[in-house]
Amino acid sequence: MECGVCWHVYDPAEGDPVWQIAPSTPFSALPEDWRCPNCDAAQSRFLRLDKHD
Repeated sequence: MECGVCWHVYDPAEGDPVWQIAPSTPFSALPEDWRCPNCDAAQSRFLRLDKHD
C-alpha cells in the first residue's frame, strides 16, 4: 500500500518501526489510528500498489 499524499510505501514484510508495528503485519491488521509515518495521512489515503513481476 502506498500513501496517496507523500508516496510512502507500507511494506508488510518490514512493518513500521515508527509505530512499533511488527514485521509480517498486513495493512488490514494495522491499528485503526495508524497513520502514515512520513506525512501523518490517514489509512484511507493509502492506495493499493499493482505488483509487476
